[in-house]
Amino acid sequence: MWRFYLSGFSLLLFFDTFGHLCFKYTALAAMPFVWDIDWVGRVLSSGWMYLTILSYSGAFATWMILLRKAPIGPAFAISHMQVITVMLTSVWLFNDSLSTLRILGAGLIMLGIVTLAFAERQLNRPKD
Repeated sequence: MWRFYLSGFSLLLFFDTFGHLCFKYTALAAMPFVWDIDWVGRVLSSGWMYLTILSYSGAFATWMILLRKAPIGPAFAISHMQVITVMLTSVWLFNDSLSTLRILGAGLIMLGIVTLAFAERQLNRPKD
């Protein structure tokens, strides 16, 4: 079962992270932002937009498969790992800054996910 969760959540993390990065590339390709038909045309003519749609479709399908077996609380928490992966890849790809507060926030997200995992394990432990 752990292989199912590990591979499923890894795939979900990949799709979510890739989708957000594609959104960023779409936004860059469609600049400058002016809410008019030309801007919509630039968005729709960007290949990144279609990769975004493909990526979110993959994330949706993966999420639906995972939720058939995973408890919703911890699964929802783990699905937010994308916040950390998007932050780290944006530092690498877009030279975004990484401050102490961002690192602290990422650590708190990880701590919350681990705490929820332990809580789930405790709830599912057989009663003595």
